[in-house]
Amino acid sequence: MVAAASSVTKNRQSLYTFCVALLFVAIFALAGRSAAQKKPSATPVNINTATIAQLETLPGVGPNTAKSIVDFRNHSGPFQRVEDLLAIKGISKSKLEKLRPYVTIVPAATEHK
Repeated sequence: MVAAASSVTKNRQSLYTFCVALLFVAIFALAGRSAAQKKPSATPVNINTATIAQLETLPGVGPNTAKSIVDFRNHSGPFQRVEDLLAIKGISKSKLEKLRPYVTIVPAATEHK
């Protein structure tokens, strides 16, 4: 009888430990997921004047893509159309469509600061 009670106690402890571990995994997974989702700027980002930090606020644009956009712009001159972003490695047609609402092209002479 004592052995059976001891076995039940161990099973309960194991179940408790498993549940606590599962809870921690779920919390960390949700925290990582919400941190990965960016909240884009309320106003579109001008890709002809944006800094790397400003470009990184765009959905799907990390540090490497942001740097590639700035490097391309510095080498080739200002973007003429939003579609010109397709020349950037890492920007596909589907990513461009996700970016489109958050980017704009404003000639430098007409941009307000």
